[in-house]
Formats: sequence, C-alpha cells, structure tokens
Amino acid sequence: MKLWQKETSVAQNVEKFTVGKDAEMDLQLAPFDVLGSLAHTRMLESIGLMEPEDLAAVQCELKEIYKSIERGEFEIEPGVEDVHSQVELLLTRRLGEAGKKIHSGRSRNDQVLVDLKLFIRHEIRLTVEAVHTLFTTLQELSEKNKDILLPGYTHLQVAMPSSFGLWFGAYAESLVDDLQLLQAAYKISNKNPLGSAAGYGSSFPLNRQMTTDLLGFEALNFNVVYAQMGRGKTERSVSMGLASIASTIGRMAMDVCLYMSQNFAFVTLPDELTTGSSIMPHKKNPDVFEIMRGKCNRLQALPTEIQMLLGNLPSGYHRELQLLKESFFPAFTEIRNCLEMMTFMLPHLKLNQDILKDEKYQYLFSVEVVNNQVLSGVPFRDAYKNVGLAIEKGEFERPEKVNHTHEGSIGNLCTAEIKGLMDEVLSGFRFEKVDKAIAELLA
Repeated sequence: MKLWQKETSVAQNVEKFTVGKDAEMDLQLAPFDVLGSLAHTRMLESIGLMEPEDLAAVQCELKEIYKSIERGEFEIEPGVEDVHSQVELLLTRRLGEAGKKIHSGRSRNDQVLVDLKLFIRHEIRLTVEAVHTLFTTLQELSEKNKDILLPGYTHLQVAMPSSFGLWFGAYAESLVDDLQLLQAAYKISNKNPLGSAAGYGSSFPLNRQMTTDLLGFEALNFNVVYAQMGRGKTERSVSMGLASIASTIGRMAMDVCLYMSQNFAFVTLPDELTTGSSIMPHKKNPDVFEIMRGKCNRLQALPTEIQMLLGNLPSGYHRELQLLKESFFPAFTEIRNCLEMMTFMLPHLKLNQDILKDEKYQYLFSVEVVNNQVLSGVPFRDAYKNVGLAIEKGEFERPEKVNHTHEGSIGNLCTAEIKGLMDEVLSGFRFEKVDKAIAELLA
C-alpha cells in the first residue's frame, strides 16, 4: 500500500498517468533519502519520539540500505510508489514497529525537498569539478599557445590581431563567472527544508537546527511555507547556473566549427576525432562540437521550461512539480558530458601557426600603425586619417609584430590572476563542511 492509501484503490489508468517516470527518477534520490532519514531519526530520538534502542536499530538498517544503494542493488519494487515508500517498507519488514516510526514529524513534501536539496548539492559539486578540470586545460593551452596569432573579428569582419592565448584564456575566465552564478544557486540549494512537513509545520517539538547541522546544510529554510515554495524555484535557479556554463561551452564549440571550416582554416582535428560524408570523400566534420553545441542550446532552454511549469502556480505543493525531475535530473549528466568532451577534444586541436601571413589579413594591423604614429607624437585623429588614406591608395604597410602589454592583452594574459579568481570562487562552495557532516552521519 501507498503511504497515503486507506481502503480505496486508485484506478489503474489514473495511477499510470500520475506516477509517470517517478520511480525511475526517484532511484537517483535513493542515497539522499537515506541520509535525510538518518538525520531525521536522530532528531526524533532527541525529542522523545523514538526510543534509543529503536534509533540504534533504524540507524543500522538505514546504513545497510545506503551500502546496498552504493553497490547498485537497491530497487523500487513494483507497486511501490516512490523511493520514500521503498525505504520505509524495507525498514518495516526488517524492524517491525520501529520502521513505522520514522515518518513522524515529516511529510513526503519536505522529505522529497530535502532529498532534492541533497541531490542538487551533490550534482553541483560534480559539475564544479568538471568545470575546474576544463578551466585548467584552457589555461594550459592559453599559455602554451600565447604566441600564435589569429585574426580577431567584429561583425564577422577582420578587425584586430588576437591570439590563441587570448582565445583559450577568454573561455577560461568565462567559466569563472559561470561558477559564480552556479555558486549563488548552490547557496539557495544548501538550506534545510526538513521539518516544514506539508508546508505548514508540525505540532511536534521538532529540532530543525539539529537536522540542519547533521546534514551539513549552511542554514535553514526558516519559514515553512517558503520551504515548500522553494520546490521549483531551486531547480530554476540551478538550471540558470547550468545554462550559463552551457552558453560558454556552446559558444566555444561554435568557434571550433567555424575555425575548422576551410574558409577559415585556423584549426584542424585528427581524422579519428572527426566523421566523414557518405558521398564526399574529402569531408572531415566536427560532429562532436556540433552535437555539443546542440546539447548546450537545449540546456539553455531549461530555465524557460521550468519557469513555464511554475508560472501560474499559487503557494503550496502541486503534483505537476514532479514533472520537473524529467528535464532537470538529466541536465547534470548532459552538462558534464559536454565539459568532459571539451576537455578531451581541445588538446587535440592542431593550430595553424601562420594564419596572419595570408595577405587578406594585412589590414588587421591598421590600428597598430595608427597607435605607432600616436606614440611618435601624431594626434590620434590625424594618425587615423593618415592610415585610412594609405589603405585607400594601396600604400598601407603592415608592421612586423604587435606589442600589447596591458593587463589581459596578447602580451599579458594575466593567467595567474584569472586562476586566483577561480580559486576564490571554488573556496566559496565550502564542500569540506558537507564532507565532514556526511561522513559523521554515516559513521
């Protein structure tokens, strides 16, 4: 029977329509449901709602269930509604009356909320680690290739000299800002809703600060109504952080596709990392980056999808919030796949080291010549006019080299400073506090 079921059975077509993919999605919440129950039952014993011997038995069995989840042996049985019901069913089978006591002082509403918060916290950490790995790769490639010049464009027209050092380094710094946005979402997620029950609290004298500390949360969702309002808002906030990362990855994927075109010929890939054509023998297609671009575009649509689901909901819980899982859960795997493939592919790019020798790029250096005249004492507007007239008459001569020295320019990439920004962002997640709390909970 379901946790809420009395004597009446639900029609099978209603059951099928309302449950949907819940069981499949809930398997991903299983370890976090157990962690929530470990904390909740310790709190129940502290306020006299569970006997010490019952707590000891429940804690032992919950840790065994957690181990079975880690081994991949846990499953939601046919007819069991969700992960919460399955865990409670296992405890009741093994412990009898003690297993029936674990739901005191909570609802499935705050139970799934705390599961989601713990799941999101875990998935964000894995994502941050993947971002950091790509960031490090980008910085290494930036330094390695800082002396290889390529044209910079505005309006897709040849503009001014750039470099592969700048190109790789730009995307590294972009990831810093992406993680700042994701960190804001992490802080929203890292608050404890447990004890809000169905959204209106409980008449039991719950110790919500105790479960907050046990689970390593940074703070409480204090107001019980707002704790329930966080369902959906949390997912939307996190999806915006993921979308920001996706925007950076998708844009770089587009650059690679463009740069691999024969019309640009800035980079190439080994044959084994490209695909061919069924009728054109010469083709080398950047399919990995095209698929990556598409996945990232889809991820950028996720915040809008979530907002459309939330847009006309009043306060309180509503069943369609379950639908969020179907799009939101896979987003973490999707973004990490893109991050990992980008990290794998970029070191295999073969860079054209002689791009700017092509005559069509000679006017790329017009600003260099203007600036050189200004440095010799010519007013800027006169220098600009001089160079413009030289170009019109076909008398323009390009300089042999560029000399950019200010912070963040071709000759001064500020790689160490950008790494310092990333280190500061990473330290702000405070993952070590979570590690300590979870380790103690499972000890």
